[in-house]
Amino acid sequence: MKLDELKYSEGARRKRKRVGRGHGSGHGKTAGRGHKGQNARSGGGVPLGFEGGQTPLYRRIPKRGFTNYTRVEYAIVNVESLNQFEDDTHVTVETLKAAKLVRKELDGVKILGNGELKRKLTVAAHKFSKSAVAAIEQAGGKVEVI
Repeated sequence: MKLDELKYSEGARRKRKRVGRGHGSGHGKTAGRGHKGQNARSGGGVPLGFEGGQTPLYRRIPKRGFTNYTRVEYAIVNVESLNQFEDDTHVTVETLKAAKLVRKELDGVKILGNGELKRKLTVAAHKFSKSAVAAIEQAGGKVEVI
């Protein structure tokens, strides 16, 4: 089969309906809109979710909870995953991104104390848990809060 031999399968393409082009076309006069009524008018029709005056579904369903707009969400990194860096490395947000430990920075990076750190590192992040600070300092490293 060659590119010039390709054909659309039967029924895959349909001719466009040309409305309002005379009664011989089959779509003349009212142009498929019927006689009078809201949908026959230009600019007519109802808004999305309108149910003919009945209370719409989105208003009948109970609403629950709320979204806290002041919530701060951190990208988290565990101390054990910092073992992949060499000794005496200055670990920043950029190096964490390069090492693919952090995908999106979100509102900052938080280091958590899960696991054991075997390297002496200087870690710079937005927030640290107490156990993470203890693990980093126990390994001989330093903590820098950005």
